[in-house]
Amino acid sequence: MTTIYIYSFISVVIVSLVSLVGVFTLSLREDILKKYIFLFISLAVGALLGDAFIHLIPEALENSSNATLTSTLVIAGILIFFILEKFLHWHHHGEDTDSIHIHPMGKLILFSDGVHNFIDGIIIGVSFIVSVPVGVATTLAVILHEIPQEIGDFAVLLHSGYTKSRALWLNFMSALCAVLGLLVAFLLGEIGRVFTTWILPVAAGGFIYVAVADLIPELQKTKETKHSILQILAVITGVLAMVALAYLE
Repeated sequence: MTTIYIYSFISVVIVSLVSLVGVFTLSLREDILKKYIFLFISLAVGALLGDAFIHLIPEALENSSNATLTSTLVIAGILIFFILEKFLHWHHHGEDTDSIHIHPMGKLILFSDGVHNFIDGIIIGVSFIVSVPVGVATTLAVILHEIPQEIGDFAVLLHSGYTKSRALWLNFMSALCAVLGLLVAFLLGEIGRVFTTWILPVAAGGFIYVAVADLIPELQKTKETKHSILQILAVITGVLAMVALAYLE
């Protein structure tokens, strides 16, 4: 059992480090990244929607005995994030107007990604409890799945007003929620599978809300035909990346 704990912990640490590796090359030239930020936000829209509809919701439905309940939990996730953003806006307007402007969208993406990473930690832990080979396969799937999403998240954080170094650090701290998820998996054991069927659709609802309510309206501000076409292509690329990962998994 000790071996399982060690393998699981190493796997989760590697997954957490992806949040830095995936964006490191992009962060070298911040001026170029900001110039093409709209493309990365478009990619994030595709990745978030693809993740929700191609990965999280189908997985939740597959492990659920009540499709209506699962669908209701997706809606609950959307409403939770709607309420959370309301709260962040109220808090934001109550702050000193001289402070650095950080759009609540950035905090929402950190929260939703933190929940997602927490779930990944549980899934990895439960997989290693089943067997080491299953755990390794799951870890590889999570890593492949995380890279495009982390790039998109980093772009959203920069667009929200965070500095490059702050965005990298916060993205990494959000990724460390996977460690907490791993600990919960070990505490819950097989019950962890049941827990994920409840939390997965809520996380999916959060991703849908962030993509549709926050990111797409940002993309709508671009009126230039060339940029609009590139945005659409980037969104499709993000979705296709998640489709490809579904087959790889």
